[in-house]
Amino acid sequence: MEATRKSNNSDAAAGSIGPVVDRVAASAHEAVDKAAHAATAAARVIDKKGAQLKDLQSEYLDSCRAQVRDHPLAALGVAVAAGFLISFLLSRR
Repeated sequence: MEATRKSNNSDAAAGSIGPVVDRVAASAHEAVDKAAHAATAAARVIDKKGAQLKDLQSEYLDSCRAQVRDHPLAALGVAVAAGFLISFLLSRR
């Protein structure tokens, strides 16, 4: 008879836990959906900013090429000066 009472109590406890588990699972699914939505939105923003950065990089590169074509001796002087500076900094180690 004692075993029957324990069995009935455990069945009752299992029956009352079911709705709690369902609510917790629903909350977890909702949290995951919110996180996925936020991650998707962030990925779209990063993609858009990356495209803008690539456009700016292309414009800057074209501008630099034009400056080098217009002033080749100045570009050569800057390159030589930068080379000497880098060489001096690296040789001091």
